[in-house]
Amino acid sequence: MGDVDAPSVEVWTDEDYRRATGLSAILSPEGRADPAVVPAATAELWRDAYRAMLCLRAVDQVARDQVGKGRIGSYSETRGYEAAIVGAVAALEAEDVVVPGRREAGVALYRGLPLRAWIAQLFGNANDLARGRQLPGSPAVPRALNVVPGSPHSATQLPHATGMAWAAKIQRKPTVVLATLDAAATSAEDFHAGLNFAGVFRVPAIFVCMGDMNREAPVTRSETLAVKALAYGFPGVRVDGRDLLAVYGAVRAAADRARRGDGATLVEAVLGDGEPFERLRSWLLAEKILDATREAALRAEVEGEVRAAVAAEEPVGPPPARAIIENVLARPSRVLEEQLDDLDRVRDKTVRP
Repeated sequence: MGDVDAPSVEVWTDEDYRRATGLSAILSPEGRADPAVVPAATAELWRDAYRAMLCLRAVDQVARDQVGKGRIGSYSETRGYEAAIVGAVAALEAEDVVVPGRREAGVALYRGLPLRAWIAQLFGNANDLARGRQLPGSPAVPRALNVVPGSPHSATQLPHATGMAWAAKIQRKPTVVLATLDAAATSAEDFHAGLNFAGVFRVPAIFVCMGDMNREAPVTRSETLAVKALAYGFPGVRVDGRDLLAVYGAVRAAADRARRGDGATLVEAVLGDGEPFERLRSWLLAEKILDATREAALRAEVEGEVRAAVAAEEPVGPPPARAIIENVLARPSRVLEEQLDDLDRVRDKTVRP
């Protein structure tokens, strides 16, 4: 067993420490960038990313309005998170898997989830793929999109993500698994379980922590959240979470590293002051990826699509009562059937005048 009283020392380089405690950005608050450090990507990708950000902002506004009206009970807002959410998923390949936390399931919209499916899930109506079983903002997603339903519970998704990444490594697949989390999740035991396992087994996983620990209740004595990765034996990187290009570049580099077999990375996307839209919009206009007319038309188009989806889904009624016992057992038990009959009788008495 060795000397149990001997000190245990983990060694990392000054550069590793600098990356985990500094704060890198590509876009200035005014939307300027050094072309030499802009990640390589097509103009179409940047336009699609900007459109996805606009969609997330519009959907967030709808959800918060519905909470205010009492139409839905709760919603973890994503305002200010758009650049971090979209930048992370845009850096992946289609076969890569995303395991979101309570705010980031909007990655499914970027991957191709129909807008009406998202709105139906917010309302929990009969068109909801999850049949009203998930909290608003945590939709069930078609398997082909490679997005796991968002976890509303702090850090519980992290061991799952590590397990998926380990399975991909065992099967020698090029798949990378990206899990998202917030600052509070770093205090949960599942954070340690997920990241420690990822470090020990060098799995192809990326953990993107979105938040600002300096603006929230104290969650750690560490200098930053990214520096925690060094104790698990893999890199931590700290970037401006309001800068889509910086998040994209950090996650893209982490994915390339994972595919080489070099293991996991923790990316801390710091959500400080500043609006993520204006800096990206300014850069897109300066680079002639969009012009002012097209950008305004894109905003109007997205807002119109969201309004149309809400108008179509809001009148839809709830799932049928039978949905309560479906998709749990191949054949519902006699006891469940009897309980459903009792529920139907109670509901009939309540509805009748």
